[in-house]
Amino acid sequence: FTSYVNAHVFLFYPLLTVTLLDSMSALADLGWEAYPNEGWEEISVMDERNTPMRTYQVCNVMEANQNNWLRTRHISREGAQRVYIEIKFTLRDCNSLPGVPGTCKETFNMYYYESNNANLWFIKESQYMKIDTIAADESFTQVDVGDRVLKLNTEVRDISNLSKKGFYLAFQDLGACIALVSVRVFYKKCPLTVLNLAQFPDTITGGDTALVEVHGVCVNASEEFEAPKMYCSADGGWLVPIGRCVCKPGFEENKDVCQPCRPGTYKASATDAYCTKCPLHSSSPQEQAVECLCEKGFYRAETDPRSMACTRPPSAPENPISTVNETCVTLEWSPPRDTGGRGDITYSLHCRKCFGDGKKCTPCGSSVHFIPRQFGLMSATVLVTDLQPDSNYSFTVESQNGVSDLSPIPRGTVVINVTTSQTVSVVLKERRSKDSVTLAWQGPERPNGAIVEYEVIYYEKNQREQNYTVLKTRSNMMTVDGLKPGTTYVFRVRARTDGGYGSYAPGEIELETSHEDVLAIGDPNQSTILAVSIAGGIVLLIFLVTCFVVSGRHCGYIKAKQDPDEEKMQFQHGRVKLPGSRTYIHPHTYEDPNQAVRDFAKEIDASNIRIERVIGAGEFGEVCSGRLRVQGKREIYVAIKSLKAGYSDKQRRDFLSEASIMGQFDHPNIIRLEGVVTRCKPVMIITEFMENGSLDTFLKKHDGQFTVIQLVGMLRGIASGMKYLSDMSYVHRDLAARNILVNSNLVCKVSDFGLSRVLEDDPEAAYTTRGGKIPIRWTAPEAIAYRKFTSASDVWSYGIVMWEVISYGERPYWEMSNQDVIKAIDEGYRLPAPMDCPVVLHQLMLDCWEKGRSDRPKFGQIVTILDKLIRNPASLRDLANSSAWEDPSTPEFSVSTVDEWLEAIKMGQYKDNFSSSGYVSLDSILYISISELSKMGVTLAGHQKKILSSVQSLQTQGTHVQV
Repeated sequence: FTSYVNAHVFLFYPLLTVTLLDSMSALADLGWEAYPNEGWEEISVMDERNTPMRTYQVCNVMEANQNNWLRTRHISREGAQRVYIEIKFTLRDCNSLPGVPGTCKETFNMYYYESNNANLWFIKESQYMKIDTIAADESFTQVDVGDRVLKLNTEVRDISNLSKKGFYLAFQDLGACIALVSVRVFYKKCPLTVLNLAQFPDTITGGDTALVEVHGVCVNASEEFEAPKMYCSADGGWLVPIGRCVCKPGFEENKDVCQPCRPGTYKASATDAYCTKCPLHSSSPQEQAVECLCEKGFYRAETDPRSMACTRPPSAPENPISTVNETCVTLEWSPPRDTGGRGDITYSLHCRKCFGDGKKCTPCGSSVHFIPRQFGLMSATVLVTDLQPDSNYSFTVESQNGVSDLSPIPRGTVVINVTTSQTVSVVLKERRSKDSVTLAWQGPERPNGAIVEYEVIYYEKNQREQNYTVLKTRSNMMTVDGLKPGTTYVFRVRARTDGGYGSYAPGEIELETSHEDVLAIGDPNQSTILAVSIAGGIVLLIFLVTCFVVSGRHCGYIKAKQDPDEEKMQFQHGRVKLPGSRTYIHPHTYEDPNQAVRDFAKEIDASNIRIERVIGAGEFGEVCSGRLRVQGKREIYVAIKSLKAGYSDKQRRDFLSEASIMGQFDHPNIIRLEGVVTRCKPVMIITEFMENGSLDTFLKKHDGQFTVIQLVGMLRGIASGMKYLSDMSYVHRDLAARNILVNSNLVCKVSDFGLSRVLEDDPEAAYTTRGGKIPIRWTAPEAIAYRKFTSASDVWSYGIVMWEVISYGERPYWEMSNQDVIKAIDEGYRLPAPMDCPVVLHQLMLDCWEKGRSDRPKFGQIVTILDKLIRNPASLRDLANSSAWEDPSTPEFSVSTVDEWLEAIKMGQYKDNFSSSGYVSLDSILYISISELSKMGVTLAGHQKKILSSVQSLQTQGTHVQV
């Protein structure tokens, strides 16, 4: 035995264990109990490093009925419910011992006895609990010892469900030749670890295979977001992390440690992942900031989120206008030039009535009324009623926003002075007749501005509510003709100045026309007069008709000559067009492209445009929003595309060609051109302003927030606009959700005509490009292969737009390369139905993606189909991809990996996200949360919902999912 022990190299034990007994580490006698005394014997041997080791051996094989016991000292379990016993031993082959009786054994038994008493000197054999019978994998002979090729046997057994303070181990020999080289007793622990900012302490494993639930403690500057816990497995591994801690406000996570936010950054909420840069007009000079302090003159309201830039009060309203109407006045103004960086502008009015020279003014009081209200106005107009006539008023209009109350600076105001009109004095002239009355009046002594005109209304006294007539004159005298003889009329007069209408003259003037003489039909003289009068009237009528015809022809000729645009629309390229039909004219067909701009785009004076902010960048320069002042109308919001400095003549022509194209269109679903600025720099294109921007970005921002009918309504608008373009023989070539704009009423309008081309009269003709980039994912296969573009290729692109809308802005074909897309389409692949997509809509998409151009529907047919769906919402109930786990008739297919599961629920694009975040087994995803999904990059609400629904299915079905 000694030779074998000296020749063996022992292995180191695992690091995640706690040793309770190790005979190899004993420096003196082990002192274990052996009985009978002639049985087990303790001896000391040297290992290969000449270090003494204590071993026990027994070899009483020559005598029958052996029963030799060896018992260790009391071993404290230290709270462990399950311990492991590792023994290293050698055992000699009975056949190698000559003359040994048949009772020789090649096994021995191992027992244990639980006890709270550490000083027991005697234990009955029947009280021991058997652990196992131990047999050797390798036995040796005397020859083996000489050759020094013996192998040490190692066996590990465990004891579970221990409950007392400790236990004794015992070894029973029944007649074998054994050497116990090493006995090691240990238990396993799950080591101290930090995960998700929670620290989990060293934890002793449970008995049997039970998992031990351990609650974590948040580290340094973190707090519980969801109670963190893990399970310690029986073999010392941590499993199933649940919950997490998050860094407190002012701290961010970095490698499982919360670090304070650096100066210039902040974190307002524990749920925010990282510290962010201070918003505009704010700063944080110290570390660990939970919010950034506003610069001087800027403020943040209590209800403002901490991520919002600091703002300031607005400037004063501009361009005040007043319109007086009797004792009422309409006040209008323009929004302040500087809004302070906020959108919550409101207005309040203060009214004062002034006397004499206007230096003495007092509040108007409650007798004056404001419609809709006096304070907190959202719009820049108000109607003031119940003013006193011939009086001076001063109205102060104050603009304010959410931080106006925080600023010590006086608020921005503008004053509007108003004088209500005086009444006129009416004096009746003495002259009147049977069918007319002459009136004269005196104007106001102090009119509110120059008198523009007088208004006279009159009506029959007994028919006031039924009928009245309005006459206007600049003179202060009027003769009213065409009255009935012997009839009483009521007259009223008022004046109008630049400031508006004044009050009617007090009282009503009643006048009666004289009675008409009765004509006697039997009188021959009067009959002659009547005949002559009739004949004269007939001659006069013929003369007037002749003049009308001649003058009408003459006017028509003049109009045709004065309207070259109309003439050009009727005679294009030498071809006569039927009235009402229109064909798109490409700007490149003009010898002078500037003429195309003049023909189709209105020139706007740059002084009427006010640029407010940059909203994007285009191919040729910046895109801004602003206001356009139209003469006689209110300002309107517009989008402004400007041509960047240093442009070439070709760039200018290309830039303005889009305006020449847009100017030919007039449809509610096509972006409207307001005009161009070409006579000064920068050159600009002005279009209507679409508040919600591009359709793809808008849908991503509002993922899952619209009904199917609303989405179909959007699609119907796009199809209607494309039908209009198609009817004009116009091909867009770049129809995609990014090129659809959405206004505040969710009306979708086709825009971006940079790639558009013209078709000939033949509807099957196509325009062949000579190079240029093609948007592969949206383009029909024939357009990709042969660069042939038709309205049918636009229909293919429309099918892709349908898919984008129903999927809330998902990228078509996901992460496939362009070459993979081309190959897949050529092999017959088509995009599957998006989540919650009605069957009829996906079928319409597939119709748009027919390989043959002639097999695709026309835009007119598409509009008709969508109209029917809108009128019959029940047809949209059947979904093309109803969640399979909600359908009990769907068969089950088991999945064994996270990748298979993601593919089964059609979320395969997130494989790398899950893998890089450590979710590599199905068990690990069972308790995933929305916050974890967002953290790993799954941000779309629809995708989060689908993944979490599938996880719930996995929990209930035991890692089986129906696909």
